[in-house]
Amino acid sequence: MVTSSRRLDRTFAALADPTRRAILVHLARGDATVGDLARPFRVSRPAISKHLRVLEGARLVRRTREGRMSRCALDAAAMREAAEWIERYRAFWSGRLDALKRYVEQSPPPGGKERHP
Repeated sequence: MVTSSRRLDRTFAALADPTRRAILVHLARGDATVGDLARPFRVSRPAISKHLRVLEGARLVRRTREGRMSRCALDAAAMREAAEWIERYRAFWSGRLDALKRYVEQSPPPGGKERHP
């Protein structure tokens, strides 16, 4: 449980940054070099490398070396784990909100007047 919690913490922390999310959007279209990933941003290449290290630490990106070039690929397994975690809470809150809606619709309004649909 603790390990799973730490993985989720790293995943959500990595996803919290808009630059890292943009990198993931780019990688969802296919593998890319670090240079390809850095091109659209107005930050240094070392800054992009820092973002990539965070994404790698969260297991969202895999980086391989091809000679002097680094190639990055999306690894969606950690994101799937986060999505499953979110889904459990979405289902919980949907059920709670449905129950609240039923309660409100069945309860007489304050003041004793009947409600008409």
